[in-house]
Amino acid sequence: MFFEQPRENYESQSLLQKEVIQLVHLYKQKKFQIVIKQADTLLKQYPKVLVIWILLGSTFAKTGNLDRAIEAYQQVILLKPDYTDGYNNLGVALKNKGMIHEAIEAFQKVLTIKPVDVEAHNNLGNALQAQGKVDEAVEVYKKAILLNPNYAVAYSNMGNALQAQGKIDEAVEAYKKAVLLNPNYVKAYINMSAALQVQGKLQEAIEACNKALSLKPDYAETYFNISIALHGQGRLKEAVEACGKSISLKPDYAEAYNHLGKIRKDQGDILAAIYNFKQALKIKPDYEVARVNKLFNQACICDWTGIEEDRKLISKIGISNQHIIPGMMATFEDSPERQRIRAEIYAKNTVKQKPIPMPPASISKPKRLRVGYFSSDFRQHSVMYVMADIFERHDREFFEIYGYSFGPNDNSDFRKRIINSFDVFHDVKEMSYQDIAQLARQDKIDIAIDINGYTKLCRPNIFAYRAAPIQIHFWGTGNTSGANYLDYVIIPNMGVPEEYNHHWCEHIIRLPFWCQAKYDENYISGQNVTRRDMGLPESGFVFCSFNNNYKLSPIEFDIWMRLLNQVKDSVLWIYKSNKWVEKHLQKEAFKRGVTSDKLVFAEKVPHSLHLARQRLADVLVDTFNSSAGVTAGDALWVGLPIVTKLGKSYPARAGGYMLESIEMPELITKTEQEYENLLLDLATNPQRLSLIKEKLASNRLSTPLFNSELFTKHLEKGYQEAYKRYYDGKGPKSISIAKIQI
Repeated sequence: MFFEQPRENYESQSLLQKEVIQLVHLYKQKKFQIVIKQADTLLKQYPKVLVIWILLGSTFAKTGNLDRAIEAYQQVILLKPDYTDGYNNLGVALKNKGMIHEAIEAFQKVLTIKPVDVEAHNNLGNALQAQGKVDEAVEVYKKAILLNPNYAVAYSNMGNALQAQGKIDEAVEAYKKAVLLNPNYVKAYINMSAALQVQGKLQEAIEACNKALSLKPDYAETYFNISIALHGQGRLKEAVEACGKSISLKPDYAEAYNHLGKIRKDQGDILAAIYNFKQALKIKPDYEVARVNKLFNQACICDWTGIEEDRKLISKIGISNQHIIPGMMATFEDSPERQRIRAEIYAKNTVKQKPIPMPPASISKPKRLRVGYFSSDFRQHSVMYVMADIFERHDREFFEIYGYSFGPNDNSDFRKRIINSFDVFHDVKEMSYQDIAQLARQDKIDIAIDINGYTKLCRPNIFAYRAAPIQIHFWGTGNTSGANYLDYVIIPNMGVPEEYNHHWCEHIIRLPFWCQAKYDENYISGQNVTRRDMGLPESGFVFCSFNNNYKLSPIEFDIWMRLLNQVKDSVLWIYKSNKWVEKHLQKEAFKRGVTSDKLVFAEKVPHSLHLARQRLADVLVDTFNSSAGVTAGDALWVGLPIVTKLGKSYPARAGGYMLESIEMPELITKTEQEYENLLLDLATNPQRLSLIKEKLASNRLSTPLFNSELFTKHLEKGYQEAYKRYYDGKGPKSISIAKIQI
């Protein structure tokens, strides 16, 4: 027992017993400071009384003084070397202090003395799990359960270890067993809710948390888990309330403040989001997830002064042991090396499912490859405007096309068009990740295409289970996944220089050019839009930036302001994605000697009108670290030239491979000075700009950029070559597709 009475004889034994009994009562009343004071006094007179040392060690452990707790437990062991509870308590204190190796030795000592000590097995499993030895931890928990099949704690802890192994289904079963054995086990319900969320079973996760709340209504972590699940369901107001409740119960809950910031961002209140990220950082200054969230949201409102405060930290974020969404850093630095490191750390920490064993390859090669496209964006979405063309143009003689949708249904005509473009379409939004992978297996998909990457509502877990023998990332994310479950990535030639292949975990299928959406003239608004309508001067040169505001940085802005000062009657027409951008950019312009009337802000309008209004500008100025993708395609389609600068990483080269695909390399620059010089020349040389626009108009339909039929043929060739390697028993290898003439 914890308070085992010593068997020695003492002077004034009855008085000592009375003092010890009083200490026990004080301990149970949580009057820890009084316990410490009285125990220290008693030990001066009775230094060999075991129970006092035990009480003192436990009191120090409760109050967080682990060094003194360890000293007390060591004294317990000196007094009674075969006292297993002493070693167990010492091991727990050592583990909590981070001395994992020493903790493991303490628990192993218990098992040397008493091999059937169930608690020691459980504690040893916890220590091994903390050391990263998850497989060993699971085996130790199994031993504990073998010794005591009704030991609910071991089942719950084993569930945690199984989660870490990526065995989510087994983890859920372990938690269910734990609460079956102990229906009042709050922590097991909370752990189960986290595992259910990984499975995509958000409503079941909420129900598990509600059960925990019925048992312990004041537990902050429960409300936090509910908030995450509600956020995943899009129930933002309820998610805010649940997160607020968790903070009210635990005011130093940094993770809850960070999550509240994410919800506020989705509600459109970016200032409130930034405030919450800052609150998280006040509590936990080294919390990199909150740091990158703060930086990204400051970038969204062009608060460059706020970003500058953390400039020295940018290169260090997400490259050690903390994981962040890797793409969020692309706007702050052009570093393919660190992009891969961040992606690998993120994948390792967030996608832990283990692949379901694949059946052997088919004996006969199928005539029609079954290609499954997986996405949350099968609706009116910028990516889908070009993807819909690709789905429709697949050659049905050689391909059978399946769609797996796990995103919202906007009930639009465009959604109906997408559904009709597939041979088979599944809405799998309510299914778990493993069940979706199993469905793809049942459909006998040969090649699974991940369109999302790490974008919003993504489900990389599906591919971790392995939905098909060949898995490819296409379109969604402008950097490597950092994972081992994607075999290939589709990239245009100019997207990744050969010397940068090693910055990608996937093998690269290089296509000769890229493709963008083309729009029928009746799609583009027929409204007679004038410069006056858009707040632009009727004459003069119009530079425009329609990239998302978070892509802007002081480096490009410096150049643009110099151009405004040099080009008479010129203005910069900037897309305004939120209400805070205008104030910040006007302030930045003033610092650079540019008056506010030289900046014109473009409000959000329907996409068809956005396409039409771009014809009022003269040239689109690209951003550097994260350049224009769909934005560039839209501009080029309506005849608006774009000037870009090539960077090193894939996001910094998008404008370049767009221009290469439309055969206008003269608009691609390699340095900031070249970029500035070219823009100045186009703005002051009307004849050259006119020739550029004439060439653009000619190239629009004669070059590959808007030729989805040709692009699909190259894409299919990539699929076929990847499948041939698999069928021939060869592993994935980078593939370059030569130009096909049609």
